[in-house]
Amino acid sequence: AYALAVLGGKEAPSKADLSNILSAVDADFDEDRADALVSKLHGKALHEVISSALSKLQSVSVSAAAPSASASAAPTAAAAKEEKPKEKEEEEEEAGGAMD
Repeated sequence: AYALAVLGGKEAPSKADLSNILSAVDADFDEDRADALVSKLHGKALHEVISSALSKLQSVSVSAAAPSASASAAPTAAAAKEEKPKEKEEEEEEAGGAMD
């Protein structure tokens, strides 16, 4: 809502601006969170805050996330191998039952 207000021409959106935007789409409005947001961004240009946050994100190493992704893939592969024999057993039971 804050970003929408800025895009709509408000240089420093107020709590009332946020409330109006959120009520227009029947969204919940948390007055305490709105107060905190407005006070933290007071006197700051939104584009500078976003730019600063993006540069911080770029410095985060993404290689740390890769091992956890491969580690979570390993149990999935093991589970897939376990399911294959069960399917064969079921097929054999079905075929055996049909021959009786």
